[in-house]
Amino acid sequence: MAAAESAPAPDRPPFADASPAQVCAALLPEDAAEFDRQWQDVMARATRELDLTDVHRTLNTWRRVAWVTTATGPDRYRAALVGAEERLRTGERHPQATPWHQLKAELGLPE
Repeated sequence: MAAAESAPAPDRPPFADASPAQVCAALLPEDAAEFDRQWQDVMARATRELDLTDVHRTLNTWRRVAWVTTATGPDRYRAALVGAEERLRTGERHPQATPWHQLKAELGLPE
């Protein structure tokens, strides 16, 4: 496990219980800046509204980003983002992309 990663309970995924500081430390610099911006906003709103719903939602979203970033490594994560942006822009799949049904089969997931 990375030093910044929270050690979850055995039945919980990585980063499931990570603090905001641990999440931020695991992010790419450009993502960390966006996390900081969102975190400041959501905390200010929670203070005004006395409601932590968006705080938890935001933290859980960024926990998943931290997990994927750590699991794939910075270069592969950046490449995945570039590929996703390209697909959104063009509507076409990258020629080397694995079709979803094939990836599910390779991972042993049900159809």
